Amino acid sequence: MVDDSPRSAIPSATPDLAPSRGDERARTLLPARQTFILDRLASAGSVSVTAIAGELGVSDMTIRRDLVELEREGRLVRIHGGAVVPDGPAPVIMDSDEPRFEARLRRGADGKAAIAALAAGLIAGHRTVAVDVGTTTYLMARHLREAPHIKVFTNSLRVSGLLDGGLPEVYVAGGRVRADEMSVYGPTAIAQFETLWFDVAVIGASGLTAEGFYDYSFEDADLKRVYLRRSGVRILLCDAAKFQRMSLVEVGKLSDITMLITDAEPPARIAAALAAARVDVRIASPAASA
Repeated sequence: MVDDSPRSAIPSATPDLAPSRGDERARTLLPARQTFILDRLASAGSVSVTAIAGELGVSDMTIRRDLVELEREGRLVRIHGGAVVPDGPAPVIMDSDEPRFEARLRRGADGKAAIAALAAGLIAGHRTVAVDVGTTTYLMARHLREAPHIKVFTNSLRVSGLLDGGLPEVYVAGGRVRADEMSVYGPTAIAQFETLWFDVAVIGASGLTAEGFYDYSFEDADLKRVYLRRSGVRILLCDAAKFQRMSLVEVGKLSDITMLITDAEPPARIAAALAAARVDVRIASPAASA
C-alpha cells in the first residue's frame, strides 16, 4: 500500500526539504529529494506522487520528474500515481474519492475510445443490451446511435440522452438520480431490471485486481450486479490505468465476467487470475481506433 505518513515524519535534520511552492529551487534540492524518495521506497515498497509531494512541499510534477530520472537509473519502476521497487509486484492502490465524470472522461481518453469502439463492434449483433454507467460505457454508446434492432437498457441518463433520436430502443430504470454520475439507483430500478434477461451486459469499473473489480458507489454497484446476474454475456470495460487499483465496493469476482476489454496487457498476476477464471481478454489498440 502507499505510504501516507504525516509531514512530521520528515527528519528534522533536513528542514530545507520543504521549500514554499512558489520557490521550489528544484534542481538545488534534487539530490535530497531523491534520497528521501528512495528511503521511503526501501521502507514501504512503494511511494505515492501526491503523498511525497505533500510531505516535501513541492509540486506533483516535480516528483514525477524525479521518478522518471530514478527509473532511468534503474532505482525504481513507475506505476500509475507513484512507483514501486524494481522487480517487485505492483501494490494495490486504494482510491477513496470518486473523481468527477468530466475529469474521468478526459483521463486516458485514447485508451477508453479504443475500448469503446471495440466493445460496440462486439455487441452490435445482439438484440438486448444492458449498458452500465461510466465514462467508457458512455463513449461506447456513441457508436450505437445508428445500430438497428437493438434494445438498450440502462441506468445512465447520459447514455439515454446520447441515444435519444438514434435507432436503438432505449429503456431507463426508474428510481432516484445520483447527481454527478447522472445514474438511476434504488429498489425500484433493481426490481424493474431483475425481471429482465439481457443478451449482453457492458459494465464499467473503477479498478481491477486479481481478486475482483470495484466501484466507488454502493448505489451503482447494486445495478452492476443485476446486469451480471441477468445477462448471458458479461463484458467488463477497464483501461489499463485501473489495474492494481481498488475502491470502496467490490462489485464482483473475475469469474463473474466472461470478457475483459482493455487497452494494454494486464500485469502477470492479473493475467493469471483472468486465465484461471476463463475470462476472454481483448486488447483494444488506441492506434487502430484513431
